[in-house]
Amino acid sequence: MSEDAIQVGIRTDFSKAANTKLRKSGMMPAVVYGLNEAPANIAISPKVVARILASESGRNSMVFMQREGTDIKRHVIIQAVQRHPVTSRLVHVDFLRVDPTHKVRVKVPVRLVGIPAGVKSQGGSLDFVHRTLEIECLPSLIPGHIDVNVEAMMVGDSIRFDQLEIAATLRILGDEHEVVCSVRAKTVEEVAAEAAVVAPVEPEVAKKGKKEEKK
Repeated sequence: MSEDAIQVGIRTDFSKAANTKLRKSGMMPAVVYGLNEAPANIAISPKVVARILASESGRNSMVFMQREGTDIKRHVIIQAVQRHPVTSRLVHVDFLRVDPTHKVRVKVPVRLVGIPAGVKSQGGSLDFVHRTLEIECLPSLIPGHIDVNVEAMMVGDSIRFDQLEIAATLRILGDEHEVVCSVRAKTVEEVAAEAAVVAPVEPEVAKKGKKEEKK
């Protein structure tokens, strides 16, 4: 986490025209809320947000934010991101104020590592049940993802919340018996669907008859 403060401006005009003008200037609208303080409407560079999202901790990165022209500084994390439905460019961001000394609850993506032995040697199928996990920890210790090694899994095996190897600084929320992923035998229908091979249609070759030569 860098303590270099990200500079943001304050927005007072929330009209569509104002937002359009803001985006044309290279900025975008955003809001900051949390810690029992009133929400603040701000303007921030989408390039800054893109760099945060591309960092190791991604959207869960804790950053230091300062309002331009003031001494108001807060630690924040990204709570929600909105993108344009066609271009996927960033159009709005919600930031959550956090206290570095108090734990927060956030969702972290799960990343499966390897290919299960039950898939490679037994023809099984891997079911990825929980692609994100809700965890509790200090803001500065939020991981970018949680790795789960699945290479040793055979058909019939599963990995539950309480079997995950995570740092002692993290606490997974939810039922400890919840399954993150499992390897199962494929159904008859799945096997049949994979085995079905559509025979290639041979192009019809037009037979050219020989013209009778006039005697």
